Amino acid sequence: MDDVHTSGGDSGILDEALERLHASGPERLGRLTNHGPMAVEALVRRGQARTVHRWLDYYRHKLEDMPGRVAPVTDATWREALGDPRRAADWIDHFSRALAERPWREVLAAWWPVLLPGIAGGSTHPVIRVGHAVRGLLAPGGETAPRLAELAHGLGYWAARHTPLPPRAAVALPASAGALAALAAVERIPVQDGPLPDRFAQLASVPVWPTAPAADPDAARDHLTELVAAAVHRYADHGHGEPIMLVHAATAPNAVLRALPALPRALWPASLEAAWAAGAAVTAAYAPADPAPPEETRAAYGEAATSTFEEVFARAAAHGDDHTIKFADTALDVGDERARAAALRGVELNPPAL
Repeated sequence: MDDVHTSGGDSGILDEALERLHASGPERLGRLTNHGPMAVEALVRRGQARTVHRWLDYYRHKLEDMPGRVAPVTDATWREALGDPRRAADWIDHFSRALAERPWREVLAAWWPVLLPGIAGGSTHPVIRVGHAVRGLLAPGGETAPRLAELAHGLGYWAARHTPLPPRAAVALPASAGALAALAAVERIPVQDGPLPDRFAQLASVPVWPTAPAADPDAARDHLTELVAAAVHRYADHGHGEPIMLVHAATAPNAVLRALPALPRALWPASLEAAWAAGAAVTAAYAPADPAPPEETRAAYGEAATSTFEEVFARAAAHGDDHTIKFADTALDVGDERARAAALRGVELNPPAL
C-alpha cells in the first residue's frame, strides 16, 4: 500500500477545510451525502492541498445547514435513535460529548461493533467518512480538534443511517476462490433500477468468502486488503455499469481497512465480514452483466502503463468529481498498474465537476 505523508502546512489546510464544513449537515436534499470532508481529506493526503479551498468554493452550493435537533441521545435512549436519519444532529452531539470525555480510539472501539451491522446505511457513505476521519487522526500530529470533530460527524452520520442488510442465502465457492472470483460470483439483483434501498431489498444470496472463517486478525486484514484490490481492479472493466455507485464496492471496504489500525485486533474478523457483505451488496445492485469491450478500456490501460500514480491522482483532482477523487485515492492504496487504469476509468466515466 502506498502511503503519502502531508506537511504541517498541508495538515493545517485540512483542519481549515473541516472547520468550513462542520456547520453543514451530513446530507442534502434528504438523501444525498455531503462528500466534502472525505474529498478534502483525500486531496490533502495525496499532495493536492493547494486545490482544497478552490474545490470547496465549487462544492459549497451542495452543502445544507445542520438539520434540527430532536432530543439528546443518551445511554437510555440510543437504541431507539439508531437508524433514524432525523436524529443526525442528535447523534453528532452525542459523539462530540463522548470524544470530549474519552480517548477517540476508546470511543471508536466501543461503538464499532454496534455500527458495523449497519454498514450499508447511507449507501455506505457513513463508514467511508469514518475511514477518512480515522486516517486523518492517525497521521502524524493528526489528533487536532477539527479531526476529532470530524470523527464525531462521521460516527453520528453512521448511527443515524444505520441500516442492516437483509438476510441472504449463502452460496458456496471453491476453497481456492480469491476475492476477484468471489466478486465475479455475486448474483446480480433481478431489477437493477431505483434507489439503493430498493435494490438492497432484492438481495437474495451472497457467496461465502473467504471460504474459511478468518478467525485470525492478521488473516482478516490480509483478506480485506485482497478484497479492496479486487474491487478496484474489477472497476477497470466493470465500472461502466454504474460509474458512481460501483466505486463504493471498493471505497467502503477500504474505509474499514483504514480503520483497523485504530481498532482492537479482536474486531478485525467481524470487520472483514461486514466489508465483504457491503462490497458484495453494491456489486449485486449495480454490476453490469458483461465487462466493457477492450476498445473501451484500451486508452485507460495504455495511459496507466506510462503514468505515475501522482499523475493519475492529479487527473482525478483536476476532474473534481468527489467520487472520482475518493476512488482514485483508494486505487492509490492498491498501488499497481491495473489500479491506475481503474482510477483513469473513473476519470473517463464520471462527468467532470471542475
